[in-house]
Amino acid sequence: MALSLAISPCPNDTFVFDALVHGRVPGAPPVEVTYADVDVTNTAAERGAFDLVKVSYAALPWLLDDYHLLPCGGALGRGCGPLVLTRGDRTDLTGATVAVPGERTTAYLLFRLWSADRPPARIEVVPFHEIMPGVAAGRYDAGLVIHEARFTYPRHGLTALVDLGEWWEGDTGLPIPLGAILARKGSVDPVEAAGWIRESVRQAWANPEASREYVLSHAQEMEPDVADRHIGLYVNDFTANLGDAGFAAVEALLGRAADAGLVPQTSSSRATAWTS
Repeated sequence: MALSLAISPCPNDTFVFDALVHGRVPGAPPVEVTYADVDVTNTAAERGAFDLVKVSYAALPWLLDDYHLLPCGGALGRGCGPLVLTRGDRTDLTGATVAVPGERTTAYLLFRLWSADRPPARIEVVPFHEIMPGVAAGRYDAGLVIHEARFTYPRHGLTALVDLGEWWEGDTGLPIPLGAILARKGSVDPVEAAGWIRESVRQAWANPEASREYVLSHAQEMEPDVADRHIGLYVNDFTANLGDAGFAAVEALLGRAADAGLVPQTSSSRATAWTS
């Protein structure tokens, strides 16, 4: 039987999963792929829609009863955090309407932690690709963006009010946990799944050109140099192994959010993961 996999069309995901998707990982089953923004996969995971699924770390408290957190394949690192973008010289979000990419995204959870003492007036959930044009056109006072927007926002005439990654790292000393890979319990063995993903990552690093056509075909009109910078930023040592620092970052994020009443209390992510 084919393995159902849901990932985003972003270059980091297609780069990491290229070998697995295209049958080049020895011993792995055939894979049927769904491409969707992480806000969509967060919701689909609650329904148990996929065997392997990319979700926001912020969504884990609602998912760990039914999924194993895998220690590889996701997006976690330093210098790669979400940005709050504005137009003009705005210095705070008092009275602002802010566009965000999803209510259970890690970006929005970090934003809520950062803005707890100075929240905006209104939040609107907006498809990611509409956020920067919407802020530039004045439909929103600010926008919360991730991924390649770090490289392209000046083209829209926007200014970074805050880098939430810099804020998080400065406050905790930990990397930023963004996207996680989950394996559905009773559907796929997490040890085997982690092995397949790590081999896919190994092949991606060993021969980056092998995935280039696949990556660019899903990169939503992204220029090749931006796609390369995207991969260079989000595919790193944590992609192959979360390790102690990675799990500490996840536990710090979810612990702080639970203490603030933003997510349900949950058991340690390490205790629910296959961590070898």
